[in-house]
Amino acid sequence: MFKRVDHVEIVPRDAQKTIDFYTNILGFRIKSRIERNMPPMREIIYLQLGDTVIEIISVDNPSPKSENAWEIGYRAIALEVEDMKKTVDYLRGRGIGIAREPVDLGDSYRGEIRDPDGLIIELRQWK
Repeated sequence: MFKRVDHVEIVPRDAQKTIDFYTNILGFRIKSRIERNMPPMREIIYLQLGDTVIEIISVDNPSPKSENAWEIGYRAIALEVEDMKKTVDYLRGRGIGIAREPVDLGDSYRGEIRDPDGLIIELRQWK
């Protein structure tokens, strides 16, 4: 019946800044861009990394997200990485701060970064 998660939607403050981050830093590619004349919605942009798709919804004057990371709702997306140390070094070299330094959880290493709007992106390296 259910097959997989098809995509994750993000409403950013600045769509182009978010697209640049996900494509230029994280390696996503633009799958498609669709203009919408449905105010406040302006455009839908699909970004893809492997089988993962993020839908960026560009809208006029989006409301800011709460700073409370433990509020009800989706908390983060997680990207699997091949090598945590190399990934962290790469991100730091690109000026991306590490929100939570990687920790050893026994079966994996886990760290966090933030996208341009402060949304949590978990980094996970499975052992």
